[in-house]
Amino acid sequence: MTVTQHQPTPFQLTLSLFAALTIATAVPAMAQSNEPVAPETSQTAEESVPDRAASEMTAAPDAYTAIQQALMMAEPGAVIELGPGRYELTEGLSLNVDDVTIKGAGMDQTILSFRTQESGAEGLLVESSGVVLMDFAVEDAKGDAIKVIGADGISFIRVRTEWTNGPDPLNGAYGLYPVASKNVLIDGAIARGASDAGIYVGQSDNIVVRNSLAEYNVAGIEIENSYVADVYDNVAQHNTGGVLVFDLPNLPQQGGHSVRVFNNKIINNDTPNFAPAGNIVGGVPMGTGVMVMANAKVEVFDNEISNNGTAGVMIVAYPNEFEDDNYYPYPEGISVWGNSFTSNGMAPDNDIGELIASISGTPVPDIVWDGNIPLWHYFTGIPEDRGVYIGDNAGSDPETGQATFIDVDVIGYFAWNWFHSPSRELPDHAGGGTRLAGANVSAPGSEAASSEAPQQ
Repeated sequence: MTVTQHQPTPFQLTLSLFAALTIATAVPAMAQSNEPVAPETSQTAEESVPDRAASEMTAAPDAYTAIQQALMMAEPGAVIELGPGRYELTEGLSLNVDDVTIKGAGMDQTILSFRTQESGAEGLLVESSGVVLMDFAVEDAKGDAIKVIGADGISFIRVRTEWTNGPDPLNGAYGLYPVASKNVLIDGAIARGASDAGIYVGQSDNIVVRNSLAEYNVAGIEIENSYVADVYDNVAQHNTGGVLVFDLPNLPQQGGHSVRVFNNKIINNDTPNFAPAGNIVGGVPMGTGVMVMANAKVEVFDNEISNNGTAGVMIVAYPNEFEDDNYYPYPEGISVWGNSFTSNGMAPDNDIGELIASISGTPVPDIVWDGNIPLWHYFTGIPEDRGVYIGDNAGSDPETGQATFIDVDVIGYFAWNWFHSPSRELPDHAGGGTRLAGANVSAPGSEAASSEAPQQ
């Protein structure tokens, strides 16, 4: 993947010179490789902490002024290049110019450090379209690491966001955080330590998240209230929950739908939930592989889902009370097929996990549906293609080798316990679930980041 280069503006030259003179020479211990970090070679947050000696040697009191001036003065088409080194920044950066590329020397070479940040709600805020962010890192932002709002076209290419102290409720909520945007591409990124979601895409349309690593966050990857998203070829590990597909009330865009989660490794999600009190993800049990909540038309297929203590896949309705007439709290048209489940459900966590285990026993089945449907569906039946569809999945059934399943009938459990009837039989709902077309996002320097996936 390449990015079109443009003639540098005076500010580019100034910034490059600034970096070369005051940053690169100040951090000689830093490696100079520009190789992208592959998800398969993941490190722990502790292992990946850059050279502390280097950070102590850094002395760049004008880094904020130099970078922010470049961002303010950039013209559409500009490429702002940041040389290798650690930029200590005390204020949040912002960009409000379309079609600008911010390019570093590598996600472990060019580091925007906000550990002494005094102002700004984010490390970097982008409020423009057609922006490409590539080959740099944002560390220890006071709030969100990189927030992009209202963009038509935003690409994160080999960008790392991290809170280097590890999981902590005082960390910022989101690492990569595009919201209310469309045509979103996140490729080859790394997100660590977010107290909500490492990679979060909210209220957006046409999204690709691929080749990325999310670890030591509460939620590794979260697609929320969004339309048409593909999440594939990622690794989500050592989070509280690996991949969440949510739809929530009281947000401007609702009715999240058409999300595919495929070809991912969703493994070893074993970090205790460290979300601040009151956060919706604070209820996610440690050891959740995939959770689909109140979304429609979701396919989960061809993933490796293993060693998640509570459950491999959970399909649930929104559990809380709400006052939003436009909100529909039930998941519909959910398909789970072609996945490989291993050693999930061995250690159910929190009240949710314990409730499920009290019904199913331990280990919890590979796939759990809460069985919560609209009241009228008890009388009319579930409409075609709006049910839950479980296809062939390799799993923990010792006789068949198939994934195990349970409908825990949560309404029966609470409302009419004497009729409570959990079932391990696969649902036999009308239709078969719609095979989704997937997202198609234009990528910098290529035709498109279209998402081809095998179909059952």
